[in-house]
Amino acid sequence: MFDFPIALTVAGRRDLTPSVVEFRLARADGSALPPFAAGAHLTLRTPSGAMRRYSLVNEGTAPTDYVIAVKREPDSRGGSRSMHDEALPGVTLDVTEMENTFALTEAPDYLLVAGGIGITPLYAMAQELERRSKPFTLIYCTRSAEETAYREALAQAFGARVHFHHDQGDPAQVYDFWDHFAEPRPQHVFCCGPKPLMEEIAALTGHWPEGRVHFEEFRPVEIVRATDQAFEVELKRSGRVMNVPADRSILEALREAGERTVSSCESGTCGTCKTRLLAGEADHRDMVLMDEEKPSHIMICVSRSQGGRLVLDL
Repeated sequence: MFDFPIALTVAGRRDLTPSVVEFRLARADGSALPPFAAGAHLTLRTPSGAMRRYSLVNEGTAPTDYVIAVKREPDSRGGSRSMHDEALPGVTLDVTEMENTFALTEAPDYLLVAGGIGITPLYAMAQELERRSKPFTLIYCTRSAEETAYREALAQAFGARVHFHHDQGDPAQVYDFWDHFAEPRPQHVFCCGPKPLMEEIAALTGHWPEGRVHFEEFRPVEIVRATDQAFEVELKRSGRVMNVPADRSILEALREAGERTVSSCESGTCGTCKTRLLAGEADHRDMVLMDEEKPSHIMICVSRSQGGRLVLDL
């Protein structure tokens, strides 16, 4: 009944903060969409062509729309920028898949820890726990009240169970989580937010029983690193030689140059963009290729050259 990809229309959008926009996506005829559970995320082809993953915010038992919130990233390589600038009401976008690797588990109590745009799956979880009359606490850390997405809705819906903390960008004012984790408690922890926040929670809960602390992180590899250098790729079939800038992946460079590309996760985990490597030495950053495949194949969404030109079977 429900097959991906699904073409959805931007049925509505609204500003949540100066840098976060909420989008409501629906079928043109308003018909039902595949159901989902709190913590799920979809993979969306953004107007730029880049594939990006966004957590679903709304209730998913029998949805007729999908609600996501997208932060405009200052160093956006196309995805979030194109959503903010081009995903206007009426625009059609393809949802290519849906997953849930961050699902709620059964527990007597829950602690939800959000940082910035990481609130999106945790807002969905808080709503689900409320429907199930489950006890929970939500700690939501942001730079300022102005930059706190869903602040009024959360306060109104959950009252004292939500603790907002604003550090004003000052490292000396970050939230002190130690009291929550000094002694393991009979609760499950769900955390989503910037890498430093998740690393802190992981460090503070190292002595907790295995399986009690859960993290949502879409990008398991570093696609672009500070030490990366530009390099060339040769497309063997056309003879075209292209430059891949230091701050772009091969896939992004091809897309920006008008070359047709096939991709899905764009995080080195699905294998869709697997390409034959005819010459050159690749810096493999994916989580898919077997060792015996690496001399002859490359995942162009994340991997780069170790130096010199790469020749691809494209």
